[in-house]
Amino acid sequence: MIDRTKDVGRLNLKTGTVDMTHGAGGLASVQLIEAVFAKHFTNEWLDVGHDGALLPPIMKPVAVSCDAHVVSPLFFPGGDIGRLAIAGTVNDVSMCGAKPLYITASFILEEGFSLAQLDQIVDSMAKTAQEAGVAIVTGDTKVVEKGLADGVYVVTSGIGEALVDHPIDGRQACAGDAVLISGSMGDHGMAILSCRENMTFETTIESDAAPLNQMVEAVLAAAPNTHVLRDPTRGGLAATLNEIANQSRVGIVLDESAIVVKPEVAAACEFLGLDPLFVANEGKMIVICPKEEALAALAAMKAHSLGKDAAIIGEVFEAGAGTVEMTTLMGGRRMVDWLNSEQLPRIC
Repeated sequence: MIDRTKDVGRLNLKTGTVDMTHGAGGLASVQLIEAVFAKHFTNEWLDVGHDGALLPPIMKPVAVSCDAHVVSPLFFPGGDIGRLAIAGTVNDVSMCGAKPLYITASFILEEGFSLAQLDQIVDSMAKTAQEAGVAIVTGDTKVVEKGLADGVYVVTSGIGEALVDHPIDGRQACAGDAVLISGSMGDHGMAILSCRENMTFETTIESDAAPLNQMVEAVLAAAPNTHVLRDPTRGGLAATLNEIANQSRVGIVLDESAIVVKPEVAAACEFLGLDPLFVANEGKMIVICPKEEALAALAAMKAHSLGKDAAIIGEVFEAGAGTVEMTTLMGGRRMVDWLNSEQLPRIC
């Protein structure tokens, strides 16, 4: 067991920086772990001080997800890389129709990175994990030479247990299903871009990064025959629905008038020549369920604080397999195709 009092005070969290000794496995490594990570991530599994975690048995099918987070900038309106890492992992497990339980977190730190900023990121991760009701049970830290990273990269894995007995994935969409979205499109991507490029608008655009697991549980309780859950992250709503249409061999038709885009996001997208349907989200989810359960699913989303702008935005058809179309505000019909280039690099 690590001595939690030995020399921990030597780490200066106000003005200090990461150096190569923090990744060498000696006393400096212990000081970093104890002064930053153990302080925020404490729980019965992590406090054992082992390189892994022996977890209680899970009786239902197990859902697993992993992700790497390389966002730039590290701090942005509405969140930071820490909140993004936990929310993203929680959401990936949740989109399997599962309840997230445990998370692992590994850090790649660049020599010279601010210890104060690292402490802020770790604190944000801990608070987001508490919000989601998950435990960070094990992790790892590596330090690389200055210039070989961009401050900090965070790599996470999530483990959860199934909430339903049937598969929920992109292959299950059926003709006649309704397509729902839990809120407005493009918030995260435009928050990152506006912050990165020092762009100012009349209203600050904030990232929507948030854990969706509690909303998922409510939706599955209200609409137990839900076929698909997905969070439209990189590539946005358009890319995600194209992937689902391709996997299920169905056509999807959207109603543009039902898709919510905040005025400030729409204005920023118009200014930059971007389509908000292709811009990333980090706190929204797509639900595809039988039409007869759609209103119940919608009500469950709207009852949650993150789902006040939820809407039924389209329908699944047998015709047009592998394609997504949209009825426009002018009454016409246009294709919503795959994204062919990277609009916003380093967004998650």
